[in-house]
Amino acid sequence: MIGIGESFALASAFAWGVAVILFRLSGQQLGPFALNLFKNVLLLVLLVPTIVLAHGAGWPDISWQHWLILLLSGVIGIGIADTLFFRALNALGPSRTAIGSMLLSPFVILLSFVFLGERLGVWQWLGAAITLAGVALVNWRRAHPLEQGPDQQGLWALVAAMALMATGIVTAKPMLESDPFIWAVQIRVIGGVASMLLLMLVQGRLTAVLGEFRRAQAWPRTVTASFMGTYVAMLLWLAGYKYADASIAAVLNETSAVFVLILAAVFLKERLQAHQWLGSLVAAAGVLIVVAN
Repeated sequence: MIGIGESFALASAFAWGVAVILFRLSGQQLGPFALNLFKNVLLLVLLVPTIVLAHGAGWPDISWQHWLILLLSGVIGIGIADTLFFRALNALGPSRTAIGSMLLSPFVILLSFVFLGERLGVWQWLGAAITLAGVALVNWRRAHPLEQGPDQQGLWALVAAMALMATGIVTAKPMLESDPFIWAVQIRVIGGVASMLLLMLVQGRLTAVLGEFRRAQAWPRTVTASFMGTYVAMLLWLAGYKYADASIAAVLNETSAVFVLILAAVFLKERLQAHQWLGSLVAAAGVLIVVAN
């Protein structure tokens, strides 16, 4: 029977898939940095009433050491990692970035093995490998002869982003398990937003970002997409790591690519190729093996 942590991880992947479709329907409203900043500030605001409902209005019983670790986790996993991720997205394009993002799972598995003492069984290793192979097959496409090769700086930025994202979540996992959950999420977001604001001021991008906000249109769809992609997906994502082994949660999160594919076919009328259908079935089989063992 599938556990609650695995259920949260799969639900997070689905919520992120819905958010991606909403972003596509709303069009390009903001640049990557501005959009990321907006989503995280929105999450920061929405978590305040969520904390009151979940934990009450009192100050949390969280040690200052855990505060520092969670803030650092947010700086690494949200501020720095997301900035590098969007740099890679601009350089490599969505297809290569989607495939390269699969590095997150191996990094999480490795760091969880070293620092959290997690161990996967033979069947779980097999299921993880099958899931990742299925996701790779979904995102695979034949390169055009005239297409330029991947930007090397973008490639290294993507590798660094996945490594830092994995570092952030593995660092925060013990706090997510022991401290008030929504408070732990909020502290991570505070660290991430603070680092992004500092980076924006240091780089002198405040005027440019504010200009993007003023020019943006179709805010209802952008807000809805941000709500699904940041508030709903983020809480489910971290809940998956709280209640399941980080290694398992990371693998199940990779199925977001499959959900995006299926939702795009249904709502955007995109035609699926044979290898994409096959990849979806392979990834689903891998998920079943992982959660069954």
